[in-house]
Formats: sequence, structure tokens, C-alpha cells
Amino acid sequence: MSERAAPFFCPYCGDEDLRPSEAGHGAWECHGCRRAFQLKFLGLLAPTATGSPTSGGNTA
Repeated sequence: MSERAAPFFCPYCGDEDLRPSEAGHGAWECHGCRRAFQLKFLGLLAPTATGSPTSGGNTA
């Protein structure tokens, strides 16, 4: 599969009227709030020692 998943809603206003932008790969335009944004995959997170990514590490 070579296609990437598209965002379902704008991260700024929550509108679903998104369209791909001509600005480049991963760029989107929201026609609800007139913002443009770009999504980028940064990589995978390393597994944590506790197994819970939301644990703050401080238990005391």
C-alpha cells in the first residue's frame, strides 16, 4: 500500500472540510478556518520500561 491515511478533521477547528494542498507532501488545507498545515511522520517511540507511555515516572 503506497497511499497514506488522510486526516479526518482539522487540528485547529475540528472541521472536516479538508483538501490536499499544493504546498507539498503531507500538506492540507482546511476550508472551514482557512488554515493550512502539514503532517509529518517522525518515527516510532521506543518502548518504555514501565510499559505505560502515559505514566509520568513519578509514583511518589
